[in-house]
Order: sequence, then C-alpha cells, then structure tokens
Amino acid sequence: MDLLTQFFTFEDYGELVVLLRNSILAAALLGVVGGLMSVFVMTRDIAFAVHGIAEMSFAGAALFLLLGFDVVNGSFVGSVIAALLIAVGGVKDSQKNAVIGVLMPFCLGLGILFLALYDGRAASKFGLLTGQIVAISSDQLRLLVVCSLVVLAVVAVVWRPLMFSSLDPDVARARGVPVGALHIVFMLMLGLAVALSVQVVGVLLVLALLITPAAAASQVTASPVLTPLLSVLFAVVSSVGGVLIALGSPVVPISPFVTTISFLIYLVCRIVGRRRITRHVRARTAREADLHEHPALVR
Repeated sequence: MDLLTQFFTFEDYGELVVLLRNSILAAALLGVVGGLMSVFVMTRDIAFAVHGIAEMSFAGAALFLLLGFDVVNGSFVGSVIAALLIAVGGVKDSQKNAVIGVLMPFCLGLGILFLALYDGRAASKFGLLTGQIVAISSDQLRLLVVCSLVVLAVVAVVWRPLMFSSLDPDVARARGVPVGALHIVFMLMLGLAVALSVQVVGVLLVLALLITPAAAASQVTASPVLTPLLSVLFAVVSSVGGVLIALGSPVVPISPFVTTISFLIYLVCRIVGRRRITRHVRARTAREADLHEHPALVR
C-alpha cells in the first residue's frame, strides 16, 4: 500500500479532470483516429512504416523545439514529410522496407542531435518521447480536431477502394482501382495519424494506438464492420483510460498507462479468440464424427 501511495494519490482528482478536459477530449479523438487507421495498418502489414514515420515526427518536433516553435506543428511537418518519402519511394513492397529502414536511423539521429543542441527544460525533451498531452492548449486542441476531422473524412471517402486495395492490390489494380494514388493518400493520412498519436504516447510507444487496437479486434472477430468498431473502442479506452489514471499519479507519465491498458485489452482478446477457435474446432470435430457414424445425416 505504501508503494501504491507513492505512485497514486488522486488528490483533487475532480478538479484535475475539469482542468485537463482538453487533454481528455484530445485523447478520445486521437483514439478514434488511431483505432480506424490501425485497421488499415494491420491489413496492409505496414507496422514498420508507422515506426519510421514516428522517427521523422520526432525529428521534426525536436527541430521545432530547438528553433522555439510549437513542437506539435513540428511533429506534423516531420510526419507528413516521412509519409510522402515512404509513399513515393516505397510503392513496391520490395522497396518499402528498404526506404523505411534508411529513413529511421537518419531521422532518429537528427532528432537526437536537435535535442542535444537544445538548452531548455529536460521535461520538454522527455515529452517528445513519452507524450505531452497533459500540456495541450486550446490552440493545439483546435489543430488536433481539424487534423483528425481531415483524416476521418478522407478515410470515409476512400474506405471501400482503400480496403479493396489493401486486401488484394493486384486484383484491385486489375479492376481499375488507382492503387498507387490510394497508397499515397493513405500514407499522408497515416502521417497525420502518427503525429496525432505521438501527442498521447510519444514517439517510442506510438504503436500502442496504431497497431494494438486492430490486432486485438482481429482476435475476436473477422467481421469487416465489427473489426473497425472494436478497434476504435479499444483505442479510445486505452487513450482516455490512460489519461484518467495518470491524473491520479504525480510521478508516472501517461504513456505507460495507455500502453498497459492497450496490452491488457489485446491479451484478453487473444485469450477469448483462442477459446472461440477451440470451441469451433471441437464442434466441427464432433459434427464430422456424427456424420461418420450416421451417414444418413448427410443430405
């Protein structure tokens, strides 16, 4: 209990919730964006690209921090540049990972260089890696809302062809779907989503909002409708839950709570999914045994 009281106090919790309502609203919105984009990230198998964009987002934010500008804007600039470079240079699967692998260490090195040159508070440097949503201002919230709405609107418009090209790009190309153009559009939206998610969990843990939700949802359902809905639900619970728990802890940042909740959701979904598969296999085995013993049941 003494150990818990060192990490959690929940003093003036109600006042903190009211005071940081912008952070809670931003976390919910980012959960919606991250949950939806997570579905396509998993479908297109580009988890590596998320990490690569996050590294460039880190470099952009660190540069803007060094120059005295808003780090959120720097994060957006870095993410969009990385998304364009990956989209244009890695349209082919054989080139995609190579382009990302080249960009990641370079961008990470630039970010470290910019932070080393920065003489300001160490907390600002640490916030780029672990998230800084508790310090979000009204102007930053408006920017996040606008960017989130842009991502959601674009994804809603291209949902069907984008999903088609994600599941089977060769057939989609043969049917006249502009796979290359959709890839570039999606990467730009992914860049914005990464920049948004970095505000919650930081550069190091951005995968928790852009991969884990859809990975968890796919464990319990294969429905094209339920998967994105569950993914969004899991992402919102992780992001908002992490913020609400972190308000009661004066020493632990938000990101560990967000990633822990996200991991626990995935773990539960994986257990549920394994049990569903086991029940299905047993039922099918029993059915086949009945048909073997009673051939008359076969019609």
